Amino acid sequence: MKFEVLTKYESEATQKEVISKIRDLINQKNLEPGDKLPSERSLSEKFEVSRGCVRDAIQKLELYGLLKSMPQSGTFVANIGVIALNGMIEDILSLEEPDFKSLVETRILLELKTARLAALRRSDEDLVKMRIALDAYNKKVNAGEDAVQQDLVFHLAIARAAGNSTMNTFMLIITPEIITNFAKYHVCEKNDPVIGIKEHEDIFEAIRKGDPKEAKQKMKDHFRVLYQYLYNI
Repeated sequence: MKFEVLTKYESEATQKEVISKIRDLINQKNLEPGDKLPSERSLSEKFEVSRGCVRDAIQKLELYGLLKSMPQSGTFVANIGVIALNGMIEDILSLEEPDFKSLVETRILLELKTARLAALRRSDEDLVKMRIALDAYNKKVNAGEDAVQQDLVFHLAIARAAGNSTMNTFMLIITPEIITNFAKYHVCEKNDPVIGIKEHEDIFEAIRKGDPKEAKQKMKDHFRVLYQYLYNI
């Protein structure tokens, strides 16, 4: 048996091909909202790809709300018209890997909003998790060690405290890319480590006090060096 290791780009190309074939299948069979798709096994045989490729494609379409999987029942067309479904899939197929600028812009926009919401919605448990992450970050920085993962854990704790599952999902989607390319994407390394600690503490304190306006402003201050870096590339 021959095993092939797909590169990231080959894998993405295969995923797009499967998504396109799922769209064609829905159109050919005139499937309506609530109609059930064939099983992953059937689709993998029909499309001549692995079940993993089919599963990845279905999960991506689920993320955009076009399909809905139900345990022990199968995968169904979501409650959206065929014209809208086709248009959205066309947009998904045309999506490209985010470049540095678009990734950072997205993160900044998300974090300004999550900081504000976290100040309004955070629980005592959220504050404990933020404090733990912040202490871990401070310890690494003060020891002169890389603290990119601790930094991101702190920011993700803020996103969770915002109480918006969609924003949290978006943060989780872009985080692996940031970690993989931390030397290029990491926010706090663009600034003096001591200043970075103070900025994090200021953000935490504003959220602890429940001041949404101040929390948003402190997060904006935290990103000022990145703003300058981003628009002077």
